[in-house]
Amino acid sequence: MDSTLTPFTDFCLLFLSIILEGAPFILLGTLISGFIDAYLPPGLIDRWLPKNRVLAVFLSGLLGGIFPVCECAVVPVIRRLIRKGLPVSCAITYMLSAPIINPIVVVSTMKAFSTSVGQFSLRQTEAVVTQGPLFMTSSRLLIAFLVTVAVGLVVLKIRNQSLLRPGVLPRHADTGPNEDEDAPGTPGIPAANRLVLAMRTTMRDFLETAMYFTIGVAITSVFRAYVTEDLIILFNQNEPTGIGLMMVLAFVLSLCSTSDAFIAANFPVPQSAKLAFLVFGPMMDVKLVFMYLSVFKPRFVFFLAASLFVVIGVLSYVWMRL
Repeated sequence: MDSTLTPFTDFCLLFLSIILEGAPFILLGTLISGFIDAYLPPGLIDRWLPKNRVLAVFLSGLLGGIFPVCECAVVPVIRRLIRKGLPVSCAITYMLSAPIINPIVVVSTMKAFSTSVGQFSLRQTEAVVTQGPLFMTSSRLLIAFLVTVAVGLVVLKIRNQSLLRPGVLPRHADTGPNEDEDAPGTPGIPAANRLVLAMRTTMRDFLETAMYFTIGVAITSVFRAYVTEDLIILFNQNEPTGIGLMMVLAFVLSLCSTSDAFIAANFPVPQSAKLAFLVFGPMMDVKLVFMYLSVFKPRFVFFLAASLFVVIGVLSYVWMRL
């Protein structure tokens, strides 16, 4: 009997492995979301941020260093924060930056590139510098911060109704008849009732987020199981092509930001392509698109994906040239 793994077997193994890897983070995110809904007064985080909206966006780009969340968990969290009154520009900035600008990812990126340096042919002194872990890690953080803050500043100029699905609009912007039901931010609600509300919100958010996540994982697993490694030749035809294809690969593979550096560090492509892979993937991939659609309108998700693809690709190319 032939024991060789078939593509379908690969698909099943990949699907289950990604689901098992991502599900705990979704559960963590929805738990945080539920407790935010039950215990956080509306507008509290907004009051913590600077009154100047531009400064608030800049600060939001660094919040991942204090509240590290991976890309699987951040979507339900920002969904609930928006409902609590956090400005959409700050929420989107945090949503895009937190999976990259956080201590766990910094350590994993440093480790990945420190172990990969010796695997390259160091023909020039300059090549040693550009392949160093500190350079790649700081480059990843810098470009991620610049891109996410730029997105937040653009979103400042757009009305919430043009970005968000009706059910995600901040409470003060909604007109639904049951909007203030269970009003968790109101004093006087018993602790037991708040806990029930938190668990109920967690269950609802988990089911909705997990549905979109599962669709994205299925598409990712099909690609990873049925596309052969022979396509790697295409990645090295020229630098711009390599950058674009690495971002497409990051989009399809849907890797976790805590582990994607180990893939990029050992991929035989230019450093600029690796950088684009590391920045674009945690902000936009297949599973994230479906998760974003639970919060944002499809038109905005498409515009965000296209904008990130172009801006990150150009910045990665120019940064390595400089």
